[in-house]
Order: sequence, then C-alpha cells, then structure tokens
Amino acid sequence: MPFSLTRYLPILDWGRSYNRITLAKDLIAAVIVTIMLIPQSLAYALLAGLPPEAGLYASIAPILLYAVFGTSKALAVGPVAVVSLMTAAALGNIVEQGTMGYAAAALSLAALSGLILLAMGIFRLGFVANFLSHPVISGFITASGLIIAASQIKHILGVDAQGHTLVALVASLIEHLPETNGKTAIIGITATVVLLVIRNGLKPALIGLGLGKTLADIATKAGPVFVVVLTTLAVWLFGLHDQGVRIVGDVPQSLPPLTMPALAPDLLRQLLLPAFLISIIGFVESISVAQTLAAKKRQRIDPDQELIGLGAANIGASLTGGFPVTGGFSRSVVNFDAGAETPAAGAFTAIGLAIAAVALTPLIYFLPQATLAATIIVAVLSLVDFSILRRSWAYSKADFSAVLATILVTLGIGVEAGVSAGVGLSILLHLYKSSRPHIAEVGLVPGTEHFRNILRHKVKTDPSVLALRVDESLFFANARFLEDRIQTRVAGDAKIKHVILQCTAINEIDLSALESLEAINTRLREMGVLLHLSEVKGPVMDRLQRSRFLDHLSGQVFLTQFEAAQTASSLS
Repeated sequence: MPFSLTRYLPILDWGRSYNRITLAKDLIAAVIVTIMLIPQSLAYALLAGLPPEAGLYASIAPILLYAVFGTSKALAVGPVAVVSLMTAAALGNIVEQGTMGYAAAALSLAALSGLILLAMGIFRLGFVANFLSHPVISGFITASGLIIAASQIKHILGVDAQGHTLVALVASLIEHLPETNGKTAIIGITATVVLLVIRNGLKPALIGLGLGKTLADIATKAGPVFVVVLTTLAVWLFGLHDQGVRIVGDVPQSLPPLTMPALAPDLLRQLLLPAFLISIIGFVESISVAQTLAAKKRQRIDPDQELIGLGAANIGASLTGGFPVTGGFSRSVVNFDAGAETPAAGAFTAIGLAIAAVALTPLIYFLPQATLAATIIVAVLSLVDFSILRRSWAYSKADFSAVLATILVTLGIGVEAGVSAGVGLSILLHLYKSSRPHIAEVGLVPGTEHFRNILRHKVKTDPSVLALRVDESLFFANARFLEDRIQTRVAGDAKIKHVILQCTAINEIDLSALESLEAINTRLREMGVLLHLSEVKGPVMDRLQRSRFLDHLSGQVFLTQFEAAQTASSLS
C-alpha cells in the first residue's frame, strides 16, 4: 500500500527529505518565477479571450495540484501561449467572446482536458502522444507562434482586427490599419522593443557593468514587470485611457473563486475534440520540457504520472475560474535556473500569485492592453523556428513534407486543423515508412562471417543464392511489400535456387505477415526455389513454432547467416 501511495502521490517521496536548505532554494526560485508570471499570466488570459484575472486564477490551484501529483522537480504549470491560442480558437467557434458563456465554456474545456489526461495517466496511455512526431510538433508550434504574434498586433495598434488564421488576421489588420490609435501604437511598439532588448541584451550588459550574475539574472527576469509598471504609470499620469488607449480596467481583488464548468451535453460534445487536441499538445510540450530539465540532474520523469499531474492541474483550473494549462518552457527553465529543488517551489509560486491576486490587482487598472500584447509577442518569438524546414529537408524529404503541410494548414485553416493534420500526417508518415521497410540484398565480407549490403560494401555473392536482410518487423502493412520484392527479384533471375531471409532486425511477425511468408514459401517452391530463414529471434521463433509454417517450409532455419549461405551454396 505505501508503494501504491508513493506511485500516485510523489509528494510523499520528495517530501520526506525536505529540509531548510531545499526550502531556501525553492523560495528564491518561487520569488523569481512569481515576478515573471504576473504579467505573463495576465497576457495569456488576454490571448485566450478571457478576463486578465483568469490568467492569475489558472496559475494558482493548478500549480498546487501539480506539486502534489507531478514528478518533475522544476516544471512550472500554468497558461502557455499555444494552449491559450487553441483555447481561443476552440471557444470562438462555439460561443461569443466576452460573454459569461465563453468563460463557462473555458472551464468546461479545462475540465474535459483534465479528465482526458487523468484517464490517459490511470490507464497508462502516454504512448498516444508518440503519434505526433517531433518535426510535426515543431512545425505546428512555429505556425502557432506566427498566428499568436499576428493576433496581438491589433492590441499593439489599438484596432479591432479579427481572424483565426494568419491570412484572415493580416487581411483584417490591413483593413483596419487607418483606425490605428497613435498613442497605443507608441506604447505597444516601445514596449515590444524594450522587452526584446531586455531579453537579448540586458543580462550581458549588467554583468559587463559589474553586477553579479545572479542579480543580473533576476533583473532580466523582472524586466517585463518594469515595463508593466512604466507603461501603467504613463497611462495614469497622462490620462491616455481617455484618449483611446485600451486598458485592463477593473480586476477582482480576490482569491480564485470556486466555479463549476458548464455541463450541457451539446457543449461538451463540441468541446471534446478540441479538449483532446489540447491535452495531447499540452502533454507533449510539458513532457519534453520536464524530461530535458530532469536529464540535467539525472532525475527520472514518469510520463504516466505526469499525465495524472497535468490532469489534476486542469481539473483544478476548471474549479477555480481558470482555463486549460500545461507545463511552460520559459517559466520552467527560469524555475530550474533559479535553483528550484522540488515541486514545492511551484507551491510557493502559487502563494505569491495568490497574494498578487488579493493585493496587487488594483495597481494594474491602468495597465495598457498593448503592453500585455507586447509581452505575448516577445514570448512567442522563441517558438518560431523555421530552421526545422531546412533540417528536415536535408535529413528526410518525407518529414519535410509533413512539417511544411502542418505549417501551411495551421496558418491557412487554423490551429485545430493544423494539429489534426499533424496527428494524421505523423501516423500516415509512420505507416508509409513501415509499409516500405528497408530490404537489403547482402553478401559475405571477404575474410569474415559478416554479411553486408551489396550496394555499400565489396562482398562475395553466389548467383544461385539470394540473401535478403529485412530491417523491420513484419506486419500487415508491409508484408505484401516483401512478397512483391521477392517475387520481382526471383522471377527476373532464373539462376536463383535459394532465398535466405536474414531475420536479425525482425522483432515480431503478425498473422498477416505469417500468411505472406506462407504465400512466399508456396510460390518459391512452385518456381523450384527453396526458402530459408536465418538468425530468427527467440520470441519470433516461439510464435512460428506455434503455427504450421515451419512444417511446410521448403528450406531450413539456420542459427547464423553464414551457416545458411554456406549450406545453400553447397546444395546448389
């Protein structure tokens, strides 16, 4: 029983060894991350089409729940750019933004995502995320980053542009360009430039001036807060909100409220697919960050328990006025670099954000929306990585096609279509590659007992013996390809009297492939050719022995390829 509790409640494991030194490190990390998260949480709520306080609420209970159920010591859970965009895209097709129904639907989306993640974790279905290839994910995130940046330009300019695709957004921005508010544009562009300078050049500059590395790092992380303070003061002092500069306005001064997701069957049905896509994308992003950071300290991440932790976090968000959340890259890296030792750092961050929600919200009344938009744009620029196109083109044309298609679909049709296309293309790409396994004709390397591809090495071959190495397990999708390959090769060469299948790389043969092997054996026998197998793995041999295939095999099964080739040559 204790083992079972520790499996599902990792806090019981790391909590036993918690001490003052760890506490001090976690508190320092929490202070730094809290400073960073205040403007970021407000901004991502804006991106999701929700009131700014929803971003704070979505960063409190979820972090606390992840600290109890999660396995990563450094992962920081909360709103992230891509999931916020997917939330806006999913809800925008169902309910009108700015209404009570929109906020309630966001709660339902978070609840559904949480339940899906929780179920996947309990039933150990984390492998489902493997159907999204990393190149396709990179393509989707790059396209999403462009859409997110484009969607925030309207706030930078102070116009009412709309659209869920890059084409629609650009067209709408051009149409509304004459309505640009000059003062808003000055604030938005200045904030963007300053944030870029802070991100890319402030830390080296401060270190060059003699400031310690730690203090320089804290100052850099707090940079967005300084921009928030300065632009808020500017709006207040000069009364810019009366001159068309849009501000955040009233934000409730309270802890996250207890909320209940809308449970209308029709709404849940419409949200089910978006919730599944958000869950998969969120999990892939989160687990990638968690495993990368864990590897640096030789720690272990349990993917199935991570699903449970993220599921609990999303359910928590749905019950406390939030929206879908996941582990964020930038905040997690900051948390790690700041010295976080345990998930307790996240819990302390949640406490800091709760204090901000209660005590600091009146101070952001005059915060211009353009500043939050600048925060989002600068944050998502790191997501845009077109080098994936160059790298995939150089490495694999099939992967390049999948990445390019994902980017184009996401930009041209929308994020849901983009991630759906990504999933579909990943699966199709896998099936295509698996259905056309690499089959090498091999020969003997002189002076050895090793067999290698005749197209890559100088080897000895016997015209009467065709030796093939299949570099893939055999199953229903590729069995016919092997049939056709052998049929074509043998039919075109009357000298061949023996075919040897080297089974070194074959880990499994399913029933469809077994039937194909039986068909190959029958056809070769009719052509006066014997079929042999070599280097068959134990589990594969166990299955073959449970069938009648070996009884009807025209040739023999050999322990080594060398023995098979020698025997076949002597029989010719």
